[in-house]
Amino acid sequence: MATAIAVHDLRKRYGDFEALKGVSFEVAQGEIFALLGANGAGKTTTMEILTGFRRPDGGSVRVLGLDPARDLARLRRHTGVMLQEAGFFPDLTVAQTVRTWQTFLTAPRRDVLEVTGLEGKADTKVRQLSGGEKRRLDLALALLGRPRVLFLDEPTAGMDPQARRATWNLIGELSAEGTTVLLTTHYLEEAQRLAASLAILNGGTVVASGSMAGTLAGRGGRVCFEPPDGAPLDELPLPAVLDENGRVVCRTADPDLAAQTLLGWAAERGVPLRGLEVRSATLEELFLDLAEEGTR
Repeated sequence: MATAIAVHDLRKRYGDFEALKGVSFEVAQGEIFALLGANGAGKTTTMEILTGFRRPDGGSVRVLGLDPARDLARLRRHTGVMLQEAGFFPDLTVAQTVRTWQTFLTAPRRDVLEVTGLEGKADTKVRQLSGGEKRRLDLALALLGRPRVLFLDEPTAGMDPQARRATWNLIGELSAEGTTVLLTTHYLEEAQRLAASLAILNGGTVVASGSMAGTLAGRGGRVCFEPPDGAPLDELPLPAVLDENGRVVCRTADPDLAAQTLLGWAAERGVPLRGLEVRSATLEELFLDLAEEGTR
């Protein structure tokens, strides 16, 4: 599969502060890629360099084979950008805002209000929109140029659950049509649901990257169940703790094998394992584990 975004040994300094310390990753054409990290990890700086708003101090960046620092005019024709905050004219209506942006493009999309669920707000002034509605307007403007690569910085912040779900579906449809999507988000459920691949930044470096499924599988998983009657935790065949809900939790590198071991132990003793749940690690668990490892 062709590479749409290639980042190699990317570096950026702000005075004595080194924001990026050799970041590298690739995004395949048509892929949804999540760039994750805590506040200050380097996500926004990376996004600004990829979109041509900031120049790197070292390394190389290519988007559709072009250098955003040198080829920005050519690149802008093929990219859409949704930043955390956009500059709108508050007294324009939603429809007037879209028409204004359309004048800068040769063949803009005409259905962006419909696909982002804003057709009912066409005559509403921007200053009267909720935070989530403004985010949907941001997305509508980013889609006007039919981008081949779409950069989304916190795309669903402030949206209600229904709007967030509709936006997830739209992003999935865009990817299925061949649009490459690079997104940052603090909603880890959102990243796990949407992205095929990811890179997690911590302190300006990549601490985890690869396919979503492979990265999570590599972190193991857990087996959970109700405490068995008359069997203390120290009698279980695997190390276990009680979670905040009083359920027994066994964290393990191989949750399927752990479940088989526990079921065999329970069968020998005639002890039922009620509410047995076997699952791989979640993105949130991976994220928190990496943050803890980084602190240590």
